[in-house]
Amino acid sequence: MKEIVIISGKGGTGKTSFAASFAYLEKENAVIADCDVDAANMHLLLEADFRYQEDFYSGEIAVIDEETCINCGDCKEVCRFDAIHVIDDQHRVDPISCEGCWYCSRVCPVEAIDMKTQKVGDFYLSMTKAGSEMVHAKLGFAAENSGKLVAKVKNEAKKLTLANKKEFLIVDGSPGVGCPVISSLSGADLALLVTEATVSGLHDLKRVYKLVKNFNIEAACIINKYDLNADVTKEIEAFLKEEDIILITKIAYDETFAKALSQAKTIIEYGESSLKTEIEKSWQHIKNILRS
Repeated sequence: MKEIVIISGKGGTGKTSFAASFAYLEKENAVIADCDVDAANMHLLLEADFRYQEDFYSGEIAVIDEETCINCGDCKEVCRFDAIHVIDDQHRVDPISCEGCWYCSRVCPVEAIDMKTQKVGDFYLSMTKAGSEMVHAKLGFAAENSGKLVAKVKNEAKKLTLANKKEFLIVDGSPGVGCPVISSLSGADLALLVTEATVSGLHDLKRVYKLVKNFNIEAACIINKYDLNADVTKEIEAFLKEEDIILITKIAYDETFAKALSQAKTIIEYGESSLKTEIEKSWQHIKNILRS
């Protein structure tokens, strides 16, 4: 099994479009993992069937037993997250603001506060239109612990890949450099960095590569929309050369990305185009790197 994680330092670079296209090309020879749990959308492009769902619980929130509470206000006084408010003469916890630190439950003189495990998201197993199995999840509104949910997605996807003797695990990671990205990179064989020829694209490419470098993971890069700014593209290429990052390809701005997305299709399905050919070549290049 070889695992590739596709990430970007910022949103809007085309990361998910590339990941879905690679998944469609590899079909049943790969397992797909969507680790962008904060804004999951790969299921739309691959027509996931959501054949299995389970609730995901992580972290705790305070719950006040109104019958036991004497409204002394000790809990509100010590809460550093402004999560406890008096409503209709009763102390109540705002579940969105509560960080589950236990401080309020420790100081309550009548033990009226319980710490309860909370549901923070949903976990799914699906089949896709490409014939591949897909592991994905959705983090709840204002929920935390996205790194733990990503870890569950990754672990279950690895189990499926090994159990079914698939050659590749294709992971669509989150944008940025936060906990979900760190969790999605763990154990990867190759990190594919998708960037664009903008000042922010270059800045965030450097940030996310610094993270990849700490994991000692081999890195490759696709420069999308390279024709937006020739000077920035040269700076990106110089950075890749300096850091010994493999340049897979440079792709010009192409409205096919948007047109395919509007029809919930991958680039590969949308029709014959130079963009489709370039993505096919890129995936073959990536597979050669992984196999070597």
